[in-house]
Amino acid sequence: MNRQYPEPLYRRYKADNRAKTILMFSLILLACIVAATDLAVGASDIGPWQAFVALFKDSGRIHDIVWMLRLPRVVLAALAALAALAALAALAALVGFGLGLAGAVFQAILRNPLASPFTLGIGSGAGFGAVSMIIFFGGFNTYLVAGGAFVFALLSALLILGIARLKNASSETMILAGIAQMFLFSSLTSLLQYMGTMEQVHEIVFWFFGSLSKAGWPEICLAAVMILIPVPILLYRSWDFNLLAAGDESAKALGINVERLRITALLAASLMTAGCICFTGVISFVGLVAPHITRMVIGGDYRFLLPVSGFLGAVLLIAADTLGRTVWAPQVLPIGIVTSIIGVPFFFYLLLKKSREYW
Repeated sequence: MNRQYPEPLYRRYKADNRAKTILMFSLILLACIVAATDLAVGASDIGPWQAFVALFKDSGRIHDIVWMLRLPRVVLAALAALAALAALAALAALVGFGLGLAGAVFQAILRNPLASPFTLGIGSGAGFGAVSMIIFFGGFNTYLVAGGAFVFALLSALLILGIARLKNASSETMILAGIAQMFLFSSLTSLLQYMGTMEQVHEIVFWFFGSLSKAGWPEICLAAVMILIPVPILLYRSWDFNLLAAGDESAKALGINVERLRITALLAASLMTAGCICFTGVISFVGLVAPHITRMVIGGDYRFLLPVSGFLGAVLLIAADTLGRTVWAPQVLPIGIVTSIIGVPFFFYLLLKKSREYW
């Protein structure tokens, strides 16, 4: 029995934590199941067992389809289940995990339910960087476009930080700076589109749709490094995010350096976001919706909210990729369109069903 709390309250606390842990591992299992489904379905009808065998045996056409077309999409989309299928261990968490966790971090440090990697202008900065490379270098080169998106995503985050440092890194200042630069980069992107040729505009529009089709294993490895490095830092600060939820003054009274916490978390989440979208283009709503769904299910304890938001983002993005490849086969819908179609109705549900206190 814990001496600080009454025994019934302590038992309830332990039971809640146990339930949240079970949910987190259930989402990992669900991500593996959805990933296996994603490998097996598509324009070419491949059964689950054939897809599994093709992972380890060169079976000709099926092996090429699984390894060269489908598996890179699954790994880039989310928490890949290749190792889970083979040895009950999870591979790296990628775009869905990164966007879900980064969205939860942005909402934590800004204490705003509408905060996400894109509402702060980081996505707009990445878009401007990608468009600049397409316009000024005459075409679509995967690494060049990804490099431009990555650099400008980080520059937009640094711009927010610079303005916030002048105003003591308050959440209101960071939100206003993000909105301002979102409009700035959107305007500059529109200007570049107006200057581009028809072929360049086509590439730009395709990039803004969001797609997993241009990424192979080298791109996945680079994205994994950028996404995974900040994860331990953010999970380590989860208790600080809990204290920050009570307000800046309360957090300061308990010994938290609020300004340093916001700056560290913003840089880490921005690096994750840049790694997520530099090779895939704009994939909206995952970073906004996944944390809200998680908060509705398990509450606002960031020790669980951060990882579960990432796992749920992985599940959502793998499911969106599967839907995009099957709903109009053999045509493949860009995954950014699918996530928007899924995310908008849920967002209206939140607006209509949740009480004022929730926001």
